[in-house]
Amino acid sequence: MLIREFVDRDWSQVWPIIEEVIRAQETFPYDPAMTAEQSYGMWVEAAPGRTVVAVDGERVLGTAKMGTNRPGPGAHVSTASFMVAADARGRGVGTALCRDALTWARRQGYAGMQFNAVAESNSSAVRLYRREGFEVVGTVPGAFRHPTLGRVGLHVMYQEF
Repeated sequence: MLIREFVDRDWSQVWPIIEEVIRAQETFPYDPAMTAEQSYGMWVEAAPGRTVVAVDGERVLGTAKMGTNRPGPGAHVSTASFMVAADARGRGVGTALCRDALTWARRQGYAGMQFNAVAESNSSAVRLYRREGFEVVGTVPGAFRHPTLGRVGLHVMYQEF
């Protein structure tokens, strides 16, 4: 598996991953009716941010976007988001993408990385982030409407560098 910078020709494989994740409504608080065009504008980060893909040969297994969490006085903290194709989960793709984002953020001189909205029901992501050094610094109760579990909390997770 190789992680590399996203290029426009990757979109034909990235969009189905994003579409599947947002339509399932189980992990990301994104509008499930988003179009490919809307998703492109939301997912593909302009510099100084970065968007990457994890590939096996020509196949995109997952994608990540990263950048500054907030402008101005919050610009010293980074953020990132990750999506992995359903049939590639459990193979280390998410871990590799997370580690890549952390390496990038440290090289850019950020003081830490913050995840703003991790569904507490997304136990595999929460375990991965904890394993990579993140802590839950707060949870907004019932802030995420899961399709089968009902309202669950959204974690704010943070790692200081």
